[in-house]
Amino acid sequence: MVSGPKKVPLEIVQGDTWEPVFRWYNKDLKVYKSITAVPQTAPVRLTVTGHGVPDGWTVLVDNVLGMKELNDVGETPATLVDANTIELNAVNAAGFKAYTSGGTIEYFSPWDLTDYTARMDVRANIPATTELLDLDSGSGEITINNTTKTIKPFLSAVATAALTWTSGVYDLELVSSTSAVVKIAYGPIRVVLKEVTR
Repeated sequence: MVSGPKKVPLEIVQGDTWEPVFRWYNKDLKVYKSITAVPQTAPVRLTVTGHGVPDGWTVLVDNVLGMKELNDVGETPATLVDANTIELNAVNAAGFKAYTSGGTIEYFSPWDLTDYTARMDVRANIPATTELLDLDSGSGEITINNTTKTIKPFLSAVATAALTWTSGVYDLELVSSTSAVVKIAYGPIRVVLKEVTR
């Protein structure tokens, strides 16, 4: 997850499909929703009416009574089950104490991506004039999903197999319908040599 701009190192495995996932959130706005039920299950599922959590979004559980072990889990991705239920797939609560009451989930509010396009360039270094990669949502090389609040650059396995460079730098930008540009991620990017299995 990124609040932008954030340094995120990337790696492309030559011959593999490449589809990193970026999520853009408002670092100044947290959402708090009340938990009403937590069964002792693996993975654990939380009943949180109208939670508004996109699938895969990072959440933090706090102030749970009874099943206090949940308060120590820390930030973890949530799987969307339905509008009132999320699952924390990494958390096994089968041996936790029984939930009695209370608790909240908290997460950074995702930005509305409706009016944005995305673009991403890779160059050997920042001053370089030649692009090693030029990806754009208008050409279908970056997918923006406002339901899951994700931005996904994409290269097919054929495209990554054809790469001849091994390292560079990139940035990923969103461009609004009013031409405002927001950089959400940047950093080094490297290509790992061709796979053995082919």
